[in-house]
Amino acid sequence: MSIAHHDKRKTLKARFARKEIVTAPGIFDMISAKMADSMGFECLYMTGFGTVASYLGLPDAGLATYTDMVNRVAAFCSGTNTPIICDADTGYGGLLNVAHTVRGYEHAGAAGIQLEDQEFPKKCGHTPGRRVIPLDDMVAKIKVAVESRSDSNFQIIARTDARTSLGLDEALRRGEAYAKAGADVLFIESPESVDELEKIGRTFDMPLLVNVVEGGRTPQVPPAQLQEFGFSLAIYPASGFLSVAKALKGVYGEILAGAGTQHATGNMFPFSDMCELMGFPEVWAFDRAHAG
Repeated sequence: MSIAHHDKRKTLKARFARKEIVTAPGIFDMISAKMADSMGFECLYMTGFGTVASYLGLPDAGLATYTDMVNRVAAFCSGTNTPIICDADTGYGGLLNVAHTVRGYEHAGAAGIQLEDQEFPKKCGHTPGRRVIPLDDMVAKIKVAVESRSDSNFQIIARTDARTSLGLDEALRRGEAYAKAGADVLFIESPESVDELEKIGRTFDMPLLVNVVEGGRTPQVPPAQLQEFGFSLAIYPASGFLSVAKALKGVYGEILAGAGTQHATGNMFPFSDMCELMGFPEVWAFDRAHAG
């Protein structure tokens, strides 16, 4: 049985109040969610890129709907015990949509929701062509999000994509405005140097999120150093699905080449362990209890 959603949120909020950084892997399907949940992480991150890719086979470009995504939130949160922060893009519309999205994500079990200030349709934060809405419009979205939650422990993560198109100073100005509007966590997307990471950390005295994307715009910095800069949460949204994609290409290539898989099993997760991860021992116990 999963831990009550309220307890997950309360635990995560208290954890962010500490000065030690939290590292959260990206989850994108139920296997990745179950795997990460079994390993002792304090927080998981539902990646929009990975979830849209695995669920719909589409790019993270504003094509997934609220219904698509809240469906995944519910599945991930009901099947795990770890608090999950869930990507909600722009809130899927105007202020009424934001209110509906916050209530829906909270009801589905999310510990926090990430909302961004991009124009609709949004784009992945480390790809080109992103544009942001006026600051006041995003401030209104955050205020509505705060008003719409029923659990004060439900974290509102405000993301700005202004760095890439308008510069770091504008991104910091927006961060300050979003904090005043009631955001619990700030997410300045796509800083482009270690100096910029340090400046973000110096500017704010509140929980800060940093997005670590392998091959993205932001340099790779160890969690301990990010903690020194002042970050509370480092998310690794792409690590899982990039690793899975490479493994799949390798083993599928072996099959295509007619080599079978006898030489690839050393790189595979054992079938018996996968059965255990997915809950088959409970099924077998049930069958024994009710057999015949």
